[in-house]
Amino acid sequence: MQMKVPPMSTSSTALMPAMSARTWGLLIILSVLWGGSFFFIKIAVAAIAPLTLVLGRVAIAAAGLLVYLRLTGVAVPVSGTVWRAFFVLGIINNVLPFGLIFWGLSKLPHDIGASLASILNATTPIFGVITAHFLTSDEKLTLPRFAGVMLGFGGVAIMIAPNLMEAGGLDGSSQVIAGMAACLLAAAIYGFGGIYGRRFRNMGLLPLQTAFGQTAAASVILLPLVLLVDRPWNMPMPGANAMMALVALALLSTAVAYVLYFHILASSGATNTLLVTFLVPVSAILLGTLILGEHLHWVHVIGMFLIGLGLAAIDGRLFARLLSK
Repeated sequence: MQMKVPPMSTSSTALMPAMSARTWGLLIILSVLWGGSFFFIKIAVAAIAPLTLVLGRVAIAAAGLLVYLRLTGVAVPVSGTVWRAFFVLGIINNVLPFGLIFWGLSKLPHDIGASLASILNATTPIFGVITAHFLTSDEKLTLPRFAGVMLGFGGVAIMIAPNLMEAGGLDGSSQVIAGMAACLLAAAIYGFGGIYGRRFRNMGLLPLQTAFGQTAAASVILLPLVLLVDRPWNMPMPGANAMMALVALALLSTAVAYVLYFHILASSGATNTLLVTFLVPVSAILLGTLILGEHLHWVHVIGMFLIGLGLAAIDGRLFARLLSK
């Protein structure tokens, strides 16, 4: 899921707006777009260097979001203070996590890479509640949330354990551990990004202006880095499949996904929008299994189940309904 998850409310069992069939449909489409990002990354990163791929994703997405802002008559922010905040958010929400996920996916086993990366990325809300506990005054850890954190990390431990037991050097197992660690670090950074993103509420900005600002700022940051580090002119020209995957990743899984995300957020609230966290790994696993021929091992299935339980405990609504009955 490469986007920030909305911060949890202090009362996760509070009544939330009921979602219509249309909103559920949009939520499922959003989960497919974000789940599909892992599918597109796996295809593109085989032919495009990770840093260059990150630049391509955010630059094309920023261009698409700019067109959308122009068509809808929304102004592009011009304040220097706002753009300084955009650059910080671009680093936290795009440059660092995208780079870590893209690099990490290149190290994961070919037969499970996209599916496993999506499961690890689903831990973002778990890191989010930990970050919120230490950096906010109104979102402290409760017992259900603490239980959710423990279940989530238990699921991660189960998935990593076989590789830890096998690793003895810079062999295949160590590479897999490094790839999984990169995906987890990206999720932790996303969790911090959700807290930092709160400041944009007080700047009078529309969420889509923030989405454009962070991707545009990330593009400016990445351009000199790509020219210095990757030197793409020395690399072989990517094939048609990799280029189509990059364009789909940028326009569908980033620009269009942002538009859907903020629409659902405005109509159904942050807690309902959090449901996409449960659906993204399902979409990614289905795409990976049906198209890429991936097959999860039993430890990954158990780990995904525990992470799902942890997310349910953090969300709170499922257990509240069970207890009420």
